Order: sequence, then C-alpha cells, then structure tokens
Amino acid sequence: MNSRFRLSFRARNAALAVLGAAIVASAAAWRGLPLQARPTGSPAAAVVNTPSVHVAGARDSYADIVDVVSPSVVTVRVEGRATMSPTSQQFQVPEGQDPEDFFGQFFGQQMPRGGQMPRGPRGQQQMPQRMPRQRALGSGVVVSTDGYILTNNHVVDGADDVQVDFTDGRTLPAKIIGTDKPSDLALIKVTGTNFKAIAVGNSDAVKVGDVVLAVGNPMNVGQTVTMGIISAKGRSTDVGDGSYEDFLQTDAPINHGNSGGALVNMSGELVGINSQILSESGGNIGIGFAIPSNMAKHVMDDLRTSGKVTRGQLGVTIQRVTPDMASSLGLKNPNGAIISSVTEGSAADRAGLKRGDVIVSFNGQPVSDTNALRNHVAEVAPGATADVVVIRDGSEKHVAVKLDRAGGEASARGDNGGQPDNTKLGVSVEPGDKGLVVKDVDPEGRAADAGIQAGDVILEANRHAVKSVDELKSAIQTASSTPMLLLITRNGSNIYVTVKPAQAGK
Repeated sequence: MNSRFRLSFRARNAALAVLGAAIVASAAAWRGLPLQARPTGSPAAAVVNTPSVHVAGARDSYADIVDVVSPSVVTVRVEGRATMSPTSQQFQVPEGQDPEDFFGQFFGQQMPRGGQMPRGPRGQQQMPQRMPRQRALGSGVVVSTDGYILTNNHVVDGADDVQVDFTDGRTLPAKIIGTDKPSDLALIKVTGTNFKAIAVGNSDAVKVGDVVLAVGNPMNVGQTVTMGIISAKGRSTDVGDGSYEDFLQTDAPINHGNSGGALVNMSGELVGINSQILSESGGNIGIGFAIPSNMAKHVMDDLRTSGKVTRGQLGVTIQRVTPDMASSLGLKNPNGAIISSVTEGSAADRAGLKRGDVIVSFNGQPVSDTNALRNHVAEVAPGATADVVVIRDGSEKHVAVKLDRAGGEASARGDNGGQPDNTKLGVSVEPGDKGLVVKDVDPEGRAADAGIQAGDVILEANRHAVKSVDELKSAIQTASSTPMLLLITRNGSNIYVTVKPAQAGK
C-alpha cells in the first residue's frame, strides 16, 4: 500500500506539474498576442510594480574611486641584485618546460643552458665574462606631488637601476631615498611634474569587513584593480625580518607584482601598502597582507627626513602570555607580554623592569601580544619617556621608561619556549653553573608536551630559583594542581614555559 501511495502521489505531482506548465505556456502565448488579437471583452493585464531593493552601503561600480586612485599607482622595474619576493614579480616554471626557455620570455637569457657555469676543457667551472643581471618588477604609490613614491623594500633591495612607469605613459628613472627592512618599506623619488599623489587615510579606523580595492601590476599584465574586504587586522607573518609587523589581511586578489601597490578604502584613501601573500602554489588564494598606512607614513617621514628610520628600544626579551602562564601568574586573561630577560644597562633595566613582569599597557595602549608591544615601542622616538604598565606579583604597577635608540635589533625581542623535571615531569636533570641542565626527556612525558629539550637549563620554577633536584621536586609538589611556570635558558636566551599539572594515571 505504501508503495502504491508513493507512486500515486508522484503521479499526481507530475500531473500538476504538467498542468502548471500548460498554464504558464498559455499565459506566455496570451501575452504574446497583439492587442487587437485578444478576445473581445478581455480585461487588460494588471501592471505589477516591483519595488527596487536598496542595500545600505552597496554600490554598482567603483569606477569613480579607480579614476581618482589609478594615476597614483605606478609600476616599479628594477635591475641589479634585486631579490624578488614575497610578491614582487616571480614566475613558476610549468611542468615539462625548460626553465631557461620559460624565463627567457620575461627576463631574457640569464645563465647558460642547463643552469650551470661553462666548463673548461678539463671540466673545471669557469666564470662567464659577464655576470647576468637580475630583473624584477613590483608596484608603488605616489605619496607627494613632487615625486616621492612608497614601495616595498624587497622590491628595490639590491637594485642599482630603478625605473618607474606611470599610467600616462611616462617612464622615469628613480632614486632610492631610503629603505627599512624591518617594516619592508622603501621610499624612492622621480624628478618631473604633474604627479598625482594619493590621499593617505587612517588605517587605525579600518574595520574588519570594510570593502577595499587593491591596485597594482600583477604578473606584468598592466595596472589591475581587484576588490575584497579587510579580513583581519594586526596580523604577523614572520616572513623576512619580521621585526615590525601589523598587517591588514585582505581577500582582495593580490599576486606577484602587486608588491608596493595600493590598498584603498571606499573614499579613495590609501590604507595599506600591499606586501605579501600566503599561498602554497605561489598564486592568490585570498590571503594577502598589506602594511597599514599609519605605519607606512611614520616610516616614510623618517626616510624622507634622514634616509633611515629611528625607533625606540626597551631592551627586553618578551614572550606571549599563554593561558597556562596566565593561570600560573594569577592573571584573569592571557593578554600582554611577559619579560623573560632584561638587558643589563638598557632602558628597561634603568627603569626597574624585571624578569617575570607582564606588560599589559604601553603609553596608554593595551598590549595584546608581543607583536603589539614591539609596534607600540617602535612608534616612540628614542629619548622619549613611556608609561609602561606591568603586573608584578599580582599587582599593577606603572613604570616610567626613557627609551633608548634601537640598533640593528628589534626593540623587544620575542621568543618561544619549552620545559622540564625529573620523575613526574619526564626528564632527568643535573646541577649546572646556573641551574639544572636537562639531560634526557621522556617523549611521552609532560615535559616533552611542553617543549622541553635536552640541553635546556632550568633557572626558575614558579618564580623561584632552582639549583638542585630537591628544589625542583619541591616546586613540582607545590604546583601539583596548577600549571608550573619554568624559566629556562636555551641557545643563550631566557624563555618561560609552562608544564601542565599531572593527570590521573600519568
């Protein structure tokens, strides 16, 4: 019965469908008749007015923005020892194609066939008479009417000849005014007139979800505009120098050659300098990164004034506060940056900052993680005094720090860590000059889970120095139900690690 019911139900539906189709066909035929051919006395068809739907903030075209922005975005061509990464012009050789043939299409012959130096009669490699020159391509943004252009450091790094193509057809030689590897920014300049400068916006005001346009010259196809949104803020990719990163992440398509190009908001303002892409294939997958305009403006001003960037320096090594660390330190939230070491004689040392202090605010700006602290410190001029808020022994403390001038190192170095003990932790240790040296680590133990490695030296357990196995055991027993905070030395750096409490059966 159920089978017959299903069949009859389907048949009925099929009949209704046929009937509906016939009705639609009849209606279409009726509308197709000329007015005089309709049956006499038939009522006129009713006119249905469909209301238009308007979505707040939506727009049909970005052409007006592109008209304003495009003259300010240029192509930067370099020749010399320039490196071509992360998003300057690079090409992937198609499978089965000879690399020299492929690259010759774009850059000309760069080395003898086979990718090796020519050999002499006895097989010795000989240097060619003329070393090949490397060519690369990126983008740039005109930031002043007198010809200053912002681009990426990796676009012009090592270049001895820089040429800039403008949308009006001009190609002009450019001089490198200054470069800044930590931020991956460079300032170049051309000489001439009638340069269209872009309006620089406030990147701090950008919100996740804002619509943005990316403008540049990807793959040397010519100026290209793509659209997307701001996917995230405050990103750190650890590509290159990685000292000062505060990227805007966007899904606006960015490809090789877009480096140094513009990321603009819906007001036609520059909010970022396109810099990197994240991709396993080398092509766009919707994860691109741009240097915020506020950071770029600070770097640009310094480069224009003195040809280099000066930054403040604290003189500390810092780590991210993990949830386990927060629990060990009695913090409500795993925010801030914990100081794992203080450089002797540094600004931090003179101000009284100590190892184990958790920095939660810098000059009134909250410190969410180590990257945020580095960037906050970098924004302050050397010699200026900053208000640093730390949590020490569960209490909040304000410390005034007069910053030093940053040298070749970052103003606050970040590290990541590992951990130890004896029986319960899954390690064997022996006393050393400064603490307990880890000899062996049980790969199934809690210490291995925490990242402890042979050769690590345990200096402290739960903020107390440990120089004997008994002192470490005592600290383990005291912290039997909470994560244990250990300070260790690894490869010359002090780092904090946490070992989770023992579980039943372990």
